[in-house]
Amino acid sequence: MVFQRPNPFAKSIRDNITFALKAYGIRNQAELDERIETSLKEAALWDEVKDTLDRSALSLSGGQAQRLCLARSLAVQPDVLLLDEPASALDPISTAKIEAP
Repeated sequence: MVFQRPNPFAKSIRDNITFALKAYGIRNQAELDERIETSLKEAALWDEVKDTLDRSALSLSGGQAQRLCLARSLAVQPDVLLLDEPASALDPISTAKIEAP
């Protein structure tokens, strides 16, 4: 579930993405790294954070935090993803990026 208001964990950007993956038992570092990169690219955030993945997620701007929450959800490759206006706090360029096919 991705809510209208972003709710990143008080962890690093990397740990936000891998939290659920590790809970599912995924421990292979190569797979974790691939899922981090893929989900952040899908959420149009990779280029902005790729060099600072160990930075606190709480230091991200509101739009970045929202896209991180979206990436965190996408990382587990869900069959269904529930969204409550996830792009309402995003600028038009970011919204277009995540809505692009």
